Amino acid sequence: MKKKFILEGLDCANCAAKMEKAINELDGVKEATVNFMTTKLAIDGEDEKMPTIIAEAEKIVKKNEPDTTMKKA
Repeated sequence: MKKKFILEGLDCANCAAKMEKAINELDGVKEATVNFMTTKLAIDGEDEKMPTIIAEAEKIVKKNEPDTTMKKA
């Protein structure tokens, strides 16, 4: 299952790279990409684990950039 999000307020390329790396390490994630130029996050993961993956991804985004919000694209 693929989910796409817009990262509103993302203004740090290094933070985007850290988010991508951390989200890719989550259990059930097949692939996650953060595009800094378009401020988009795409997560491809296992269907049954997706709610947990999304919740954990939001925590990772807030930890790296507190002013950034994750909205469904």
